[in-house]
Amino acid sequence: MRADTDTAPRARIPADVDQPDKILYGFTARQLAILAVAGVAAYGLIKGVGDLLPQPVVIAILVPVGGVAVVLALGRRDAMSMDRWLLAAIRQSRAPKHHLAASAGPVPGWAPGPGMAVPQLRLPAHAISEAGVIDTGEKAVALVAVSTVNIGLRTGDEQAALIGAYGRWLHGLSGPVQLVISAQRVDLASHAQRVADLASAIGNPALADTAYDYAEFLDQLAERCDPLWRTVTIAVTADSDTGRDIEVLRRAGHAASALAALGVQTAVLDGSAATAVLTCATDPYTPVDTTWPRARPGAAVTGHGDLL
Repeated sequence: MRADTDTAPRARIPADVDQPDKILYGFTARQLAILAVAGVAAYGLIKGVGDLLPQPVVIAILVPVGGVAVVLALGRRDAMSMDRWLLAAIRQSRAPKHHLAASAGPVPGWAPGPGMAVPQLRLPAHAISEAGVIDTGEKAVALVAVSTVNIGLRTGDEQAALIGAYGRWLHGLSGPVQLVISAQRVDLASHAQRVADLASAIGNPALADTAYDYAEFLDQLAERCDPLWRTVTIAVTADSDTGRDIEVLRRAGHAASALAALGVQTAVLDGSAATAVLTCATDPYTPVDTTWPRARPGAAVTGHGDLL
């Protein structure tokens, strides 16, 4: 019997993938450790006072100990094991119950320092090279912009090929990566202004009028609705001591070429484009546009003589 190639591929995914492994008799290593400690404590109690106390008294002492051990090992509450739940409760009870001002308590490393004239966030990124390598101190990061693909409109064979290509990229990773999918507001007003500015330099009057009409349409669209656009960015890292900038760019290029096999558009971002992406990520509630580059930190900004 020939399989139906137009049927979407399906795979059974167990619901308990996050469950710890069973080591012995259906118990996990954490449960066995709790029961082993309770058993050693009970054995020591029997050897120590078993000859001094009557047997019913010894049993009365051991039953609560065994009950507590069983509850800690097998009990669960709020999707947590009972021992972890009790540890979290103890930490919560010992934590301070009053909110303190920022100057009275420890300040995060990225927060502005006290007495700073201009508040400035100390973000993990220390520098961005012209090639697009972001220096975070311990690691070097490169960004890859990726478009999306609609897998629901593909046939069964095409879906299997796309999933296989994506799986080969995942299996070929030699370091940690981060996939960031975000939806941001589109700055149509600024885009319309740039279109109008470029239309003034068009020599053909008909094309210039078309460009002006398009800019007016964008302004009207921005007044009627608040459109969103989705961006997919992949952060590739490398933490080797020597040549990590070259290594992270190699990994970024590999990710871009591997994902291009899915039929999506990929691009390794240079320094200006990476700066634009990070700048827009710091203020997600403001309409932004990452299509035009920003000056990198520390880069000299030049312009025409009549503008200086």
